Amino acid sequence: MTWESIPRMVLSAAGRFGAAEAVVDGPLRLTFAELADRVRVAAGAFAAAGVGRGDRAAIWAPNSAEWIIAAFGLLTAGGVLVPINTRYKEDEAGDILRRTDAKVVLVQKGFLGREYTAPAGVPAIDINSGFLGDGSPLEREVDGGAVADIMFTSGTSGRPKGVLMTHAQNLRLWTDWCDVAGLREGDRYLVANPFFHMFGYKAGCLASMIRGAAVLPVPVFDAGAVLDLVERERVTVLPGPPTLYRDLLAAAKGRDLATLRLAVTGSADIPVELIRRVAAELPFTRIMTGYGLTEAGTVTACREGESLEHVATTAGTPCAGTEVRVAADGEVLVRGFGVMKGYLDDPAGTAEAVDGDGWLHTGDLGSLDAGGRLRIAGRKRDMFIVGGFNAYPAEIEDRLLEHPAVARVAVIGVPDERLGQVGKAFVVADGPVTAAELIAWSRERMAGFKAPRHVEFRDELPVNETGKTMKDRLR
Repeated sequence: MTWESIPRMVLSAAGRFGAAEAVVDGPLRLTFAELADRVRVAAGAFAAAGVGRGDRAAIWAPNSAEWIIAAFGLLTAGGVLVPINTRYKEDEAGDILRRTDAKVVLVQKGFLGREYTAPAGVPAIDINSGFLGDGSPLEREVDGGAVADIMFTSGTSGRPKGVLMTHAQNLRLWTDWCDVAGLREGDRYLVANPFFHMFGYKAGCLASMIRGAAVLPVPVFDAGAVLDLVERERVTVLPGPPTLYRDLLAAAKGRDLATLRLAVTGSADIPVELIRRVAAELPFTRIMTGYGLTEAGTVTACREGESLEHVATTAGTPCAGTEVRVAADGEVLVRGFGVMKGYLDDPAGTAEAVDGDGWLHTGDLGSLDAGGRLRIAGRKRDMFIVGGFNAYPAEIEDRLLEHPAVARVAVIGVPDERLGQVGKAFVVADGPVTAAELIAWSRERMAGFKAPRHVEFRDELPVNETGKTMKDRLR
């Protein structure tokens, strides 16, 4: 089934799935029919606030039923969704609000003890204030080629960039994702991934509306609370970054998790051993790994029936309508319908990222095996050169995680007078080990230029809200 726009798809779910649960958020339970009604009313509220076709409005709030209603209501009013990271400070969010010329921003006052104030001239409305229920039901026609959302990159390598994606791109990308992942009507989908990120909003909310899965939004990840929800609500789908599964493995003993069916994860530095433990210790019948980015959606994915070794060591093969190749310098290039329309108000940045032949230069390093499966070696900027040899942090981290005392690790290159650069490992340990012992262990198991020369122990590693280690902070 195809739809012209995201609003058409979301509102059609009332007829497709009717009285089935669409959203479960604490005591609030909405059917697909009830959700459609609330979305139309929210669209009227946005229209009354001055949001017309093509106008931008932002949501700077945690995962909730209200976030879902607001996002789809905004799109149904013809607006463009601008999700903002809830951990951003006022200056960071203000920069995005000004750059997008947002008409209004919805916030959740008091979340994480903050008030979430906007720049002068941009109304900041509490998402729980009743605003979403104050409109007259409305549904505007929206063209599939119109921009649906502006999602900002994480900013770990510079000022965040606004990525433009259309309704048609989103619908095709995430319908295909549903097919590859095997998301089913009636699934119970716990979404701890933040809605301001592609993993939470698109692989979560959009995919669930396409397939008829119930969304259970979680505003702040806590392993115990998540496991309570899994047991109480009989959750079947639980995607997340690698850190989520590590925390679950540590807290899962004695829990009734039998309903869990589908796990989805992905990262440039996903540990191989973690995938093996998830398969052995948790009841998932399918573990899907993949590779994607804000600028192109999901690019590759492991398919049903892949061996555990392939799931653990590769990001799978290209998705339909997507081409992947590896440049001479090892950079992963992507081309296809899912590549962004460009960066917001940044033609120079767009031209630098997408070449004249339509290839998106991802900034990731990788390789393709004989079966066309993509392996990610890490970020191009993270690679360091030791005495003329290229060293890839993700590969080194995978090997270090095989040590029984290493719980988490991040590797960066640091200056060295003789070799130019050498590896330094930041380690979170869960057993006794010294730096000298770990360095000696590494030298026995990997080439000398790969083995870290320095080890620093930490209580935790800095990660962003999507579970990526923030290596800039380590540097």
